[in-house]
Amino acid sequence: MKILVPVKRVIDYNVKVRVKSDGSGVDLANVKMSMNPFDEIAVEEAIRLKEKGTADEVIAVSIGVKQAQETLRTALAMGADRAILVVAADDVHQDIEPLAVAKILKAVIDEEQPGLVLCGKQAIDNDMNATGQMLAALLGWSQATFASKLEIEGEAAKVTREVDGGLQTIEVKMPAIVSVDLRLNEPRYASLPNIMKAKKKPLDEKTAADVGVDVAPRLEVVKTTEPAERQAGQIVGSVDELVTQLKEKGLV
Repeated sequence: MKILVPVKRVIDYNVKVRVKSDGSGVDLANVKMSMNPFDEIAVEEAIRLKEKGTADEVIAVSIGVKQAQETLRTALAMGADRAILVVAADDVHQDIEPLAVAKILKAVIDEEQPGLVLCGKQAIDNDMNATGQMLAALLGWSQATFASKLEIEGEAAKVTREVDGGLQTIEVKMPAIVSVDLRLNEPRYASLPNIMKAKKKPLDEKTAADVGVDVAPRLEVVKTTEPAERQAGQIVGSVDELVTQLKEKGLV
C-alpha cells in the first residue's frame, strides 16, 4: 500500500509573524520557513506505518512555490521514499486556496493510487482546516478527521478522534483520508546521514497546468492587522471585588 502525505511550507512556528506596513498581508522577507507541524506529524505516522510493514511506500507532495523543495527534502530526510512538487505559484506571498489544493491532490492521487492519505488537520498560516475534507468529497473516499490514534486493520482504519466532548473512535473503509492532530505522535529529527541521502531520493516536479487545475484565488484579503495588545492584569482583594469589577465591565 502507498501512503500519500501532503506537506505545506509555512512560516516556522518559532518565528514572530510581522504584518506588512500597508496591511496587505504577512511579511515573508528573510523569514525562516519550515514544514507545517501538523504535516510533520502526518509524515511521521506514515513512516511508522511503513516500518510496521503496513505500507510499502511513502510519497510526500507539496503544492506552492519552487522553494517548497526544501520542505519536501525534509520529509525525504525523515524517511519518505519520494516526493512530488506541484508548482502553482511564483510569489511566496500567494497562498493556494484549499479547493485548488484538493483538486491538484486528486489529480496526483488518481495517478499514484495510494491506499491512504495522511494530512495535517490544518496549516498554521491560514488555519483553514478544509483541504482534507474537500479532498475526501472530490474522491468519494471515507474520511476521519482530528486523529490522535490510527490503526490499520485489513481493509479498514480504526481512528480515535479528538472531539469537543473527549475522544471518539470510528472505523472507516479504505481507501481513506485521515487528518491528524497534535497528540498522534512525536515527529523524529532527521539525522545528518538521512539528510544527505534525501538529496538523492527522487523529487518529481509538475505544474498546476499539467494537472489542469486553475489556482486563481476566489478569496480576496481585504486587510491584515496585528492582534490587539494584551491588556495589563489587575489584582483584586476578594471574590466580591472581582464580581463587582466584572459587572462594571459588563463581563457577567
